[in-house]
Amino acid sequence: MTSNTQLKKRLQRTLHKAVEYSGIGLHTGEVVHLKMLPAPADSGIVFKRTDLPNTPLIPAIVPNVCDTSDRCTVLGKDGCKIYTVEHLLAALYANHVDNVLIEISNIEPPVGNGSSDVFVDLIQQAGIQEQSTHQPLFELKQPLYFSQGDIHLVALPCESYRVSYTLNYPKSPALKTQYNSFEISPDTFNKELSPCRTFCLYEEISALMDKGLIKGGSLDNAVVVKGEAYLSKNGLFFPDEPARHKILDIVGDLALVGCDIRAHILGVRAGHAANYMLAKQLYHLFSSESSS
Repeated sequence: MTSNTQLKKRLQRTLHKAVEYSGIGLHTGEVVHLKMLPAPADSGIVFKRTDLPNTPLIPAIVPNVCDTSDRCTVLGKDGCKIYTVEHLLAALYANHVDNVLIEISNIEPPVGNGSSDVFVDLIQQAGIQEQSTHQPLFELKQPLYFSQGDIHLVALPCESYRVSYTLNYPKSPALKTQYNSFEISPDTFNKELSPCRTFCLYEEISALMDKGLIKGGSLDNAVVVKGEAYLSKNGLFFPDEPARHKILDIVGDLALVGCDIRAHILGVRAGHAANYMLAKQLYHLFSSESSS
């Protein structure tokens, strides 16, 4: 083993019982039924498309990411896809659920209110049980980064898992610049990040609809930013809710690395594409170290 990382171990965890939920998909607008079931140790997070012949399985790991271009992270394997996995993965990762089978009756999980709250509620309903097998813990020992134009994402060595984010929309009077930083733990995530909903600019809606997206989008499950105003149901949950949602997305996208992470992630204007590029670096470094 080289000096780049140090691997420690903790007990893996799964759900105590199966739980289920039905709702509409954000982009498809179609009704979807989701069921989360306990899974054996070392199986990881796996999606199962129950609506397709042979009910294909898609493990939620970096090599199965097939697209990040349409404002969500898409998993795919052997021609089968699952869209918009990041909010569900964030809830599972932050609550230390390592192994679960996710049965889904359509191409996209239900959006709930546009945050991770519905998935946190399901996890709490199910309860969590420890398993006898240990899970590796990845401690970053050297900086990693991805930069493209004014988009930056950096991972620095840290004794805990912290995510800091700077949101910058200089042409939006409402958004402007927002910043926040959180050490990711079940309690912090569930209280400070999980309620934060997806958002978009009012000017983006037409283009997104032209691409066949956000068919299930509404003020029930998204925040729309228009000029100096936030259009949403019940107002903003936090003054910097958009920046917090970006942190939620990073947690969900980096969950695809497949292990606990000890690093400080700093993002500036980063979205799913940048998150994936950093996740690839972390995944390959972790895979290399754990196999050496």
